[in-house]
Amino acid sequence: MDRRELLKMITALTGGIVIGSEIFLSGCKNNDSTTVYSFSEDDIEFLNEVAETILPKTKTPGAKDAAVGEFMRVFVNDCYEPANQQAFHEGIKQLDQASKKMYDKGFMKITPGQRHDLLVTLDKEAIVYQKKKSDFDNEQNEKDKAEKTKRNYNYKKATMTFHYFTMMKQLTLLGFFSSKPGATEVLRYIAVPGRYDGCVPYTKGEKAWAT
Repeated sequence: MDRRELLKMITALTGGIVIGSEIFLSGCKNNDSTTVYSFSEDDIEFLNEVAETILPKTKTPGAKDAAVGEFMRVFVNDCYEPANQQAFHEGIKQLDQASKKMYDKGFMKITPGQRHDLLVTLDKEAIVYQKKKSDFDNEQNEKDKAEKTKRNYNYKKATMTFHYFTMMKQLTLLGFFSSKPGATEVLRYIAVPGRYDGCVPYTKGEKAWAT
């Protein structure tokens, strides 16, 4: 599975375009360094546990086996614009606060079952938020066209960032399925270059192909 196909899959699963995907596909780095946010080791550990709750280890590797927390750090720093970087970092705190509100304990201190239930709740919240964002973006696009027609050069388009859990979910999936454990032990993988098969038989229940 190439990068574009993986991004399409994640977009379908999360209901929104993968943030920073343009820079990710180009292989470049975000040059806008007006805002700098750093990740602590505790942040990376926290993100690993969030990712592991989304993709836990079973008979196959989990998100921590793929070091998804570290992947998130690199991707957010290199591919997110400052506003989304800020929303992501604030999201770490918001998720922990949501855990305290639901269980009177921070996310790192609750049980795996409680973590699962919390993230299910946040996922539902993010879906509702994404619908509001979509409606908001459509309204802003129409307003943007009208202001451009008026040649109002002072007009500044309002924006609405993605829900922090949508960001974390997207990066968990992207980081895991583009990693060696995800591609070779969960997806079916054939090293490239390899022979060309124009028609490959498929049996229901088989793993998807990584390549």
